[in-house]
Amino acid sequence: MAKGYWIPRLDVSNPEGFQAYRTMADAAHERFGSKLLARGGRSELVEGTMRSRNVIREFNSYDEALAFYRGPEYSRARPLRAPHSACDFPIVEGYDGQQPAPIGTPPAPAARKGYWIGQVDVTDPEGYKSYIVANAVPFGKFGARFLVRGGRCEMMEGRGRARNVVMEFPSYEAALACYRSDDYQAAYALRQGKAEVDLVIIEAFDPSQH
Repeated sequence: MAKGYWIPRLDVSNPEGFQAYRTMADAAHERFGSKLLARGGRSELVEGTMRSRNVIREFNSYDEALAFYRGPEYSRARPLRAPHSACDFPIVEGYDGQQPAPIGTPPAPAARKGYWIGQVDVTDPEGYKSYIVANAVPFGKFGARFLVRGGRCEMMEGRGRARNVVMEFPSYEAALACYRSDDYQAAYALRQGKAEVDLVIIEAFDPSQH
């Protein structure tokens, strides 16, 4: 069964006020058993626009991710966030299809993985297909794995694009290197004029900073 993911994007206007929300929400997540993949690590916005904080939380299923958001514990925490931040909050279905085939020797895994979070509006579906074919090469070379690739999505708060993509890499450095590689830049050129994209590269959550 495919996983489910929260991918909230936030601009926090009052960090001290925001802390009460985070404390209550984190405790609820710990009791529920969701997995925090990314929050507060290094990040680089490489295309478009994105809010300053990006979070990835993994649930056992899409339905579970929706149910927890709507459930009593998170419903009590959410009002503590609203006065202190602006938030775009998609909940998305994970991807359990074919992954990029490895090419050569991928980068060695690091203690903390790296992620691409992309929001996409495809304006030319036929033309966009050439980009999908071409990006398989850099993704295979850099050990990429899709966590989200389209799938069902519900915008719980704010605004977003039609399609969401989350990719996991062996490290933050590998995630950056893939984007900057000649192979990916060649693929990138193929999607110019075919889609509008917001893309941020972020580092995995460091439990010691919890």
